[in-house]
Amino acid sequence: MKRFITLMLAAVILAVPLILSSCSGSGSSDILAELEGNYENDLAGTTLYVYNWGEYISDGEDDSLDINAAFEEVTGIHVEYSTYDSNESMYATISGGGVEYDVVIPSDYMVARLIAEDRLEKIDFSKLSNYKYIDEKYMNPVYDPESEYSVPYTAGYLGLVYNNTLVDPADVEEQSWSLMWNEKYRGQILGIDNARDALAIAMFSLGIDVNTNDQAEWDRAANYLSEAVPLYQGWAMDQTFAKMEGENATVAAYYAGDYLTMVEDMDEANGNGDHLSMYYPKEGTNIFVDACCILKGSKNYDAALLYINFLMDPYVALQNAEYIHYTCPNTAVVENEEYSEYGNEILYPVTEVKSEYYAHLDDETIKHYTDLWNKIKSAG
Repeated sequence: MKRFITLMLAAVILAVPLILSSCSGSGSSDILAELEGNYENDLAGTTLYVYNWGEYISDGEDDSLDINAAFEEVTGIHVEYSTYDSNESMYATISGGGVEYDVVIPSDYMVARLIAEDRLEKIDFSKLSNYKYIDEKYMNPVYDPESEYSVPYTAGYLGLVYNNTLVDPADVEEQSWSLMWNEKYRGQILGIDNARDALAIAMFSLGIDVNTNDQAEWDRAANYLSEAVPLYQGWAMDQTFAKMEGENATVAAYYAGDYLTMVEDMDEANGNGDHLSMYYPKEGTNIFVDACCILKGSKNYDAALLYINFLMDPYVALQNAEYIHYTCPNTAVVENEEYSEYGNEILYPVTEVKSEYYAHLDDETIKHYTDLWNKIKSAG
């Protein structure tokens, strides 16, 4: 799937070198001819600092489009690209000072927190010619009610991934989160290594509102999660890929797009991608949107806008969607007949998934569940 659309691009890049114009993008290259946005390179020489989730952009592997390299060649702007593995680790980095990023791509509830704390710049949408391709259902979301600070990048769900050759079919028949508490798989379960998701799994299991500010309910969820921890092989985020692909773990809570990447990687390595399955638990799960934002005080604001516009360009967005396998909010991608993943039941489920967005909670609740999480981690 990563390779489906990008083979032709790879041939173009090999055959036709990119020739940058000194003052505008016109006539710069064949790749530029594929783009709809205006990518004038009068910012050439700028260094743009981008902070994104790991495994979350088409990067040139498997004959895919290297989006950052393509942006650099078209605009002359150098991309200094760093990754994180959770919203909380990203927040700790940017709030700790000493590191200056321009573009970050947090999840919805973290976008709301950054807005509330005045950590984001308002976006000049007049400079985003490709914003017209963002599906209306993603506009004016609860986390950014006036769509002033964020541009949707991807969407998806948290689900339960398991190795169907190692899990008893009877144990997944009910499609429940209870698999994460099943004694039969002691030492084979990966706990998801971030507070909000890990505690939410317990909350969904117990029927607790994942957006409650009632600290007693968070205590109840933490106690229930603690019961599962002795069964865990360990805590994992990006490490989940290697563990599940190598069949060194059996059960993991992880994200839909990453599950599809695992399947594809296993197929490419040894043809056993069909060993993995995924479901959305009946008790409910998290639905999320990750969005592009510009951090307050960015020294490269115009370059950041150009980068975000580039990500939304129909050609670029299609390459990215094919590679990272997440639900795409870009109508030009979804309506493209060449998009191989539209209709994929994991990304675009026909049957409604019982799900809820995480909301930004009050400071006392954030501190409380963070303290609970730290105790769980230190004990486990």
